[in-house]
Amino acid sequence: MSGTAPVDLAELAASGAPFALLARDGSTVEVLTGDVVDVELLADIPLTDAAGTPREVLALVPFRQVVERGFECHDDGAPLRCLVVSGRDTLGLADALSQLPGAPVPLRDAGFDIADEDYADIVRRVIAEEIGRGEGANFVIRRDYTAAVDTDPVIAGLTWFRALLEHERGAYWTFLVSTPGHLAVGASPEAHVSAQAGESGVSTVTMNPISGTFRHPAGGATRETLADFLASTKETEELFMVVDEELKMMSAVCSDGGRITGPHLKEMSRLTHTEYMLRGTSTMDPRDILRETMFAPTVTGSPMQNACTVITRHERSPRGYYSGVAALFTPRGDGGHDLDAPILIRTAYLVDGRLRVPVGATLVRHSDPYGEVGETHGKAAGVLGAIGAIDRAVAPVDEDAPAGAPRPLADDPGIAELLASRNARLAPFWLDPQAAPGGGPFAGRDAVVVDAEDRFTTMLAHQLRHLGFAVSILPWREADPERIAAAELVVAGPGPGDPRDDASERIRRMREIVGSRLVAGSPLLAVCLSHQVLADRLGIDLAPLTSPHQGLQKTVDVFGSPASIGFYNTFTARVAPGTQHLGETEVAADLSTGDVYALRGPRYASVQGHLESILSGDGLITLERLITHALTPTHA
Repeated sequence: MSGTAPVDLAELAASGAPFALLARDGSTVEVLTGDVVDVELLADIPLTDAAGTPREVLALVPFRQVVERGFECHDDGAPLRCLVVSGRDTLGLADALSQLPGAPVPLRDAGFDIADEDYADIVRRVIAEEIGRGEGANFVIRRDYTAAVDTDPVIAGLTWFRALLEHERGAYWTFLVSTPGHLAVGASPEAHVSAQAGESGVSTVTMNPISGTFRHPAGGATRETLADFLASTKETEELFMVVDEELKMMSAVCSDGGRITGPHLKEMSRLTHTEYMLRGTSTMDPRDILRETMFAPTVTGSPMQNACTVITRHERSPRGYYSGVAALFTPRGDGGHDLDAPILIRTAYLVDGRLRVPVGATLVRHSDPYGEVGETHGKAAGVLGAIGAIDRAVAPVDEDAPAGAPRPLADDPGIAELLASRNARLAPFWLDPQAAPGGGPFAGRDAVVVDAEDRFTTMLAHQLRHLGFAVSILPWREADPERIAAAELVVAGPGPGDPRDDASERIRRMREIVGSRLVAGSPLLAVCLSHQVLADRLGIDLAPLTSPHQGLQKTVDVFGSPASIGFYNTFTARVAPGTQHLGETEVAADLSTGDVYALRGPRYASVQGHLESILSGDGLITLERLITHALTPTHA
């Protein structure tokens, strides 16, 4: 299509050619046509032609692409599918609606692939066996709502796309992508990552973590019902945890680490969510940005690598495109590409006459199994109701809710105050503008951060750079003895798992790293898992907590100074209550339980909490204090 003749959607549908419809601004529908190319890797996405001329590409990136990061998954072979755009047109919203079919699309044999009680059992197992054993802070486990569809797939897709345009509000992208043998139509609320042109080849990178789901009651959301939702500890902590996880990604791709704004409300037709916006700058290729941010913790969990392993253990089938992204790469004047990539959620897939609507619930330490069952019902109902295919066996539709313009509950002063109050708990370092790194108290010194499979290390590295260090991050497998011995400061990082696990190669290597620095008398800071490893080396007992501290904020005494710190631990080092010294080691511990919060001794210090977390209001100053101790040759 050239844009010189009116777009005929019926003709396009009948042609059998691949195409995509995107509604991104609320007033127009973009119509993209071209050829489909399936590629193996993100780096293979064909952003230029044979002559090197930039071209526009819409890529459907499946969840299985996480193997590029070395993560586990059920591999269904879903292709990394690229629509190489050769034609682009725009329709006004009214024009598009006038061309789209509206007859209902009947469903047969509809229902969830996993029964409610079976899904509740999965929730219980994840809480007990994964979160309860230190494998992570939160995990998203999916189930699928499925049905048979006899209608022509493209006509069904166009019908559902029309219903989304008419009835859904608040979506970041409303879209339909039709390629050979596969149709996807949805209204994603969440921009996973975007990279837009800035100055001198620098892109502004934005991520949009959304978490917490408020399902509107009959008659619609009200100030009172929404206030109850915003007061929920579970929903609040769930959002903070995913912001932490996405800040790990931002710190990996952005030289300035990323800054938080919000929280905001994402008000949709049947659901309301809470969200933050994260922004930073990067010079990376947009395909590399996409790789480093695969995939959103809101649909996987935290820490990301272990979340993929947990998903593989507990989900019964591959994810396909669910929780992947639709990535639009658009050429810009400097020869690069802008990136706009929403998460593939709130999406219906139609393949071989079978409709599939995947939905997931975020499981945290105090999840209620039946509450999480209800959340999956609500999310499925949100999609099915929006496309006009609601099954009342799933959930009722809010038929009493007024149609038309959204009700801006976020503008209510009481709601706005509740939202703003959340930031009083968070670290100013991530909320306020940050000074350029390199001029801090440790300028000219170097540090090696050992990553034990938790990318909190990227946030730690960013804070260390702001304190003046030149920083390298080494995965634990690559932390060879020579590199560890040569480093001026080693920061042994956090990671999932049981610190007592003698069978774990990762735990054994972290013990070697911590032990070698102690023996050499070389400066060491140990964080979370590595703090527990250090404590064990010093003869301090390790034990599981009665209730995991995953995403928990506490104010604790750290060697005479109260500090607000975020904790993500299932295990703890523990001493007799009241213990303050063990030989040369000074102990900061809970006076009633003996749980150890920090240790320091000759040329070493450690902390159980995550000083880099957004939950650590006193994180940066505490980090500086502990490092100063570790770097000081003698101590009084």
